[in-house]
Amino acid sequence: MLNSALKRLTLAVSVTLAVTGCATVGTDFKAPANVADASFRHQPQAGANEAHLPAQWWTVFNDATLNRLEETALRDNPSVKAAAQRLVQALEQAGVARANEQPQLSVNAGISNSRTSAETSQGLALGHRSIKGNNYAVGSSFSYEVDLLGRVRRLVEASDAQALAAEADRDGVLLVLSSQLATTYWQLRGLDAEIAILKGALDTRRESEELVTARFDAGLSNELDVSRARIERANAQADLHEVQRQRNLLEHSLATLVGASPSAMLTAANTGADLPQPPAIPVGLPASLLSQRPDLAGSVATLRANNAQIGVAEGAFYPSFSLTGNFGFASESLSNLAKGDARQFSVGPLALSLPIFDGGRNKANLAIAKARYEEAVANHQTKLLTALREVEDALSDVQQRQLQGDAQKASQVAAARGYLVARARYERGVSTYLDVTDAQRSALSADRAAVQINTQRMLAAVAVARSLGAGWQPSAQLAQVAQNGAIKAQ
Repeated sequence: MLNSALKRLTLAVSVTLAVTGCATVGTDFKAPANVADASFRHQPQAGANEAHLPAQWWTVFNDATLNRLEETALRDNPSVKAAAQRLVQALEQAGVARANEQPQLSVNAGISNSRTSAETSQGLALGHRSIKGNNYAVGSSFSYEVDLLGRVRRLVEASDAQALAAEADRDGVLLVLSSQLATTYWQLRGLDAEIAILKGALDTRRESEELVTARFDAGLSNELDVSRARIERANAQADLHEVQRQRNLLEHSLATLVGASPSAMLTAANTGADLPQPPAIPVGLPASLLSQRPDLAGSVATLRANNAQIGVAEGAFYPSFSLTGNFGFASESLSNLAKGDARQFSVGPLALSLPIFDGGRNKANLAIAKARYEEAVANHQTKLLTALREVEDALSDVQQRQLQGDAQKASQVAAARGYLVARARYERGVSTYLDVTDAQRSALSADRAAVQINTQRMLAAVAVARSLGAGWQPSAQLAQVAQNGAIKAQ
């Protein structure tokens, strides 16, 4: 009898599995259309190339301090650790979903003591007697949902896609952190260069004050010139304190980004070094953004998850099959528990559940799933347009900042020459100290503007790297979802 039941069960399962491979609820995912633009509007004259930034993209700046800070931040920043744990949760959740594809097997054992009433119909049939005694049992049971139409497979597909989206989110956190740190670092270095200029200007104004005071004592100048010299020296001192205040704030921000206390001293003032020339960042085609930016790859993974959820919602309209069974031993005496006569088993039933009337619940759930997918499509289009705009903005900044820097160099040369002429004329008594004051202000303003433009050029280079994905390389699965298009449920 047992062999006959097992044969019938095997035949039923075989037929079911054969049918399973022929139909799957929902539609297979297709990645959205790629970008059709041939190139970026503000792309350099050299055009697109196949070169890519390295994974440690910040090394293109050839700054040892920046390299050290980036490595520390990626290791110790709390937001990186939080993103890693979100990825772990998503991976484990995908494991929970995959467990539904496998049979569930459990073992159990128990002991009980019972006594029936002698006054019941059963007790009266036994001659006004009760049944009492111990019961020992040990056995196993299993259950399995036969995924006839692929509902469970769609659920697994959605969980896997959500795990890939979490992976892209983790990588996006790393990218944003590294670019924020590089931006803060070059802003700080720009203020260092500006502090050097202000210190030089302060020394010059002290010398000028001493000169004017000496001429006043000799009767060659007036008290108004002395007042002007003192005002310019005090203004230079105030400007120096203001820039130092800004540097302190950036230093606190830098420490926070690397996961250290804001009180930590991570970088020493480097007032003797000028800012380097910004590196050339390789720019590819607009279509390559899908494989270079984690936010876009993660967005496509989210689309896949939402598409699979439509299949899950559709599966609720169709029958579901489940198979259960158990096998074990039961006996009143523990010593007889392992005997053949103590065995007990059951196979089945192969249960069928078909929704007939649910008040429109399944229909509403399907409509929600479809709306969420359409929302995800719209969000993806927004992210793609935003990514393209960020690249264009960054490339435009690179071009215009370079032109602005070239023009500022001419202003610096003219302002420096004007100051020398004004001071020489004043010392010969040809002009007043007001001309010297105006020339000093112009020269200082031109020098500070040049440093600020150079800083903005470095920040524009960082922005180009970040907008292009900053050397990010997706995993094989994530790259497949972002590029290949059709992904079938396995």
